[in-house]
Amino acid sequence: MALKQTNLSLPNQTNFYRGKVRDVYFLEQQLAVVASDRISAFDHILPRAIPFKGQVLNGIATYFLNKTADIVPNWYEASPHPNVAIGKLCEPIRLEMVVRGYLAGHAWRTYKGGVRVLCGVNMPEGMKEADAFPAPIITPATKAEEGHDEDISEEDILAQGIVSQELWDQLKKASLALFERGSQMAKKQGLILVDTKYEFGMYDGQLYLIDEIHTPDSSRYYYLDGYEERQQSGEKQKQLSKEFVREWLMENGFQGLEGQQMPLMPDDFVDKITDRYIELYERITGESFTKKDYSEEDIASSIVRYLND
Repeated sequence: MALKQTNLSLPNQTNFYRGKVRDVYFLEQQLAVVASDRISAFDHILPRAIPFKGQVLNGIATYFLNKTADIVPNWYEASPHPNVAIGKLCEPIRLEMVVRGYLAGHAWRTYKGGVRVLCGVNMPEGMKEADAFPAPIITPATKAEEGHDEDISEEDILAQGIVSQELWDQLKKASLALFERGSQMAKKQGLILVDTKYEFGMYDGQLYLIDEIHTPDSSRYYYLDGYEERQQSGEKQKQLSKEFVREWLMENGFQGLEGQQMPLMPDDFVDKITDRYIELYERITGESFTKKDYSEEDIASSIVRYLND
């Protein structure tokens, strides 16, 4: 049974926000974030939810938040339920720090169209899809309240005063260090971290990592085994990410453009997405995933117990 949404009433709740995937409950100085089973693509929430997806996302995110806290402090404090993370309420910085180690996804679609500059960053000539960049690049996006996030260059970020030069330098350093750690951890598990996004906020005058990290919703992974052979033969890379959902939508005539009808995913494809998410959880954490359905009441009581302790 997929968890499509929650409507909780929590102690000290001051506000509520429903994102594309997460239901966020504001609790004075804290956030309680419930990862639902909703799935989005092309900035649209798809009609069908994916069973266990929320637990997978929350499990991977909390795993990596714990493993990277030495690089930059983060918002996370506790996970009292498989779908829930509770942590500090930070003031978000309205940027997504997108780090790309390989030419894939949006970068590849841009490159294939003949463009060689993305967010002010030059991409070398002669690259094929899934080739590694000489070094990871940062292609930021402005964080939109609604609708599409927009690509932006470092130059424009500073010119518009979105952040100061000092803070931008901190964001770059933290993002590249997080990507390096994520890449090392993925490699140990037979995966390649292809690209990902990080979001940051301020808490008590200090930079904090917020939101999720290194999940299949925010990141793309290739299988390490056979990567070089596939590149040399021109074969498509095997990947664990949400990209195959986007590809299915495009094959069925939907890319989030005006006037396009969103196709309804059949049961077998929904099951396939669940299996992919669980596989990534097990591959990246090295832990088994146990399927268990939870009700909204289970989630609420777990949060309340934690808050009352």
